[in-house]
Amino acid sequence: DLQLQEFGGGAVQAGGSLRLSCSGSRYFGGSFGGSWCVGWFRQAPGKVREGVARIYVDHGTTSYADSVKGRFTISANNGKVDLDITNVRPEDAAMYYCAVKVGWCVGGGFDSADYTYWGQGTRVTVSS
Repeated sequence: DLQLQEFGGGAVQAGGSLRLSCSGSRYFGGSFGGSWCVGWFRQAPGKVREGVARIYVDHGTTSYADSVKGRFTISANNGKVDLDITNVRPEDAAMYYCAVKVGWCVGGGFDSADYTYWGQGTRVTVSS
C-alpha cells in the first residue's frame, strides 16, 4: 500500500508564494514500468474538491486547471512531487491534497474518483 504525506501548507499573504510537497512511502514512478499519475487537489470549506494540477512522473508531462494556469507549477523532484504557487490569491485558501494513480489518469487527471491513494492534506490560509 502507498501512504502519502503533504508538506508546506501554512499562512501566506496574498501575492506571496509557497511550495507544497508530496512524498510517498515508496518512490514515485519507475519501478512499475508504467506511468504514475500524481495530482494535486484542493477543497475550500463548503466547496467541492477540485483538481488543480497533474503530472505524469515518468514522463514529466503536466496539466493545470484553467483557474491556476500561470500561477501553479507542478514538478517531480527526487522522489516527491511539488506544487509551487505564486501570486497567491484569497481564493487559493483551501486544504490541499496530493493523490496518486498508478497508471494513466482519465482525461486531464482532475477527476478525484480516478485516484487510488490520497494524503491527509495540508492547509493553506491566505491573508490580505
